[in-house]
Amino acid sequence: MAQEDLRICLPPLTQDDQFYTEKKRLSDSRGLRYEFMLPVSLSSDEIVEIFNQMIQTARLIHMDEIELYFVEDEEFGPFSPRNEIGSLNLILRKIDCLLRTASQQAIQVLQDLRSMTVLKLNSVGTNSEAVDQMVIDESLNNMEEDNTLLSWAENNGVRSRLNIARAGRGLIASDNLSVGDVALEIPESLIISEDLIVGSDMYNAIKDLEIMTSDTILTLWTMQERFKPDSKFKIYFDTLPDNFFTGLSFGIEALAALEGTLLFEELMQYKEHLRQQYDMLFPMLFSDYPDIFKKEIYTWDRFLWACELFYSNSMKVVFSDGKLKTCLLPVAGLLNYSLCPHIFHYGRVDPTTRSLKFPLSRPCESGQQCYLSYGSYSSSHLLTFYGFIPKGYNYYDFIPLDFDAADGDSSAKSQHMVRRTQLSKSNGSHTYGLPYKLIVHLRNALSCADLMDSASDGKETDREVLEAILSIFNPMLEELGPSDGPAWENSSWDVKLALEFKELQRIIISSVVASCNSGLELLQL
Repeated sequence: MAQEDLRICLPPLTQDDQFYTEKKRLSDSRGLRYEFMLPVSLSSDEIVEIFNQMIQTARLIHMDEIELYFVEDEEFGPFSPRNEIGSLNLILRKIDCLLRTASQQAIQVLQDLRSMTVLKLNSVGTNSEAVDQMVIDESLNNMEEDNTLLSWAENNGVRSRLNIARAGRGLIASDNLSVGDVALEIPESLIISEDLIVGSDMYNAIKDLEIMTSDTILTLWTMQERFKPDSKFKIYFDTLPDNFFTGLSFGIEALAALEGTLLFEELMQYKEHLRQQYDMLFPMLFSDYPDIFKKEIYTWDRFLWACELFYSNSMKVVFSDGKLKTCLLPVAGLLNYSLCPHIFHYGRVDPTTRSLKFPLSRPCESGQQCYLSYGSYSSSHLLTFYGFIPKGYNYYDFIPLDFDAADGDSSAKSQHMVRRTQLSKSNGSHTYGLPYKLIVHLRNALSCADLMDSASDGKETDREVLEAILSIFNPMLEELGPSDGPAWENSSWDVKLALEFKELQRIIISSVVASCNSGLELLQL
């Protein structure tokens, strides 16, 4: 009998990918393959070798803008929990597809490869320091209300393999869940979207106003629906907190604590934008539609509450009609966030079942909290719109830097960034633990590479590069001031969050300063 060969094909790079050029350069320089032949006679060592080749290609396919900026030519990953989980799931899908039609002769090789992939997925969660949830004030938690919500949801068609956590607003697995298992399924009829209000008196009255968007209309409807005793979603609204404790609700003391950070300016702009939006809507709606918009309902505080609800709980979902809509999802809002989540892909209603499914991208054991990805966000974004800072290394925490373009055009900017240098895989004289693209830009700006005829010229240029970076970050560090230390524990919730974020900025900047100083010492040898 002729030996059967299996073939696994990973999706090739296409020019539809906005990062095609950089990915193609890396792919070519590394000699990556997208097709892998698997003879059924492979030994265990050969399977490991092919798996390592596949994961390198899958990692590159899944790289985003931040990962592409910080990657170095000799770095092969892992690049982040998000990238690793996505890459392993791609390989797993390809293996499972082959297993459906594989011969008995081929099944063993595929199962060995699958076991290796699942083992690697398990290790992502085990080894990650990022498995953590948002900080919840447990005194605000009402287990009875949350259980009522779950019962109401199940009576309305929700299917769940999750239970309310014993403390905090999290959901835990009711049994062992494997990759691909659906942890939560919500029928399209229970998703809160603009579709619910089309044709209503409110919708017909304001839908043609220039200042109205579908998201604004849904926000205004929510402010009213929240207090209706006969609302279909009364139980859902009753379980929502009275306050969301996001950065948008920061008081003066917390904002003052953020001075010296970019987040201070961002929060001030967001708060001003919301205030301006409210002032554009009211009192105009009060005077033009007094029967619909009651002053006691549409106050500033309730408007801010509704905005925070949508910022922290809404999701973008593609419905069965193919339209992308902003939605609120009962029960799903109880899922906590993690930098290393179990659930990644949940943005499209299944047209067959007309339900939104939340499948697992990595295993979750019975009794373990099941985490959701809200997106690839920095801690400043998560603090502003969700009200927490995740624990562990957030690969999307960076400080942006803008330089004039190398050709001297002052209107053009060259954008760069730094993050904590502990994440760098290279700490030698090549980059000193700093981003390669930043170092190259500054080297070119300070001295033409083709004029560096000797090692001493190169050392002098690198010395100037490191001193230039220090001239940026030393003042930043001084402006942040000394660490507040244990004083956090006695602060209000918003001041505590502000000081925690400030400490995070201090860690990033200090790591850059330390790497520059170490580099200068290295150049003296």
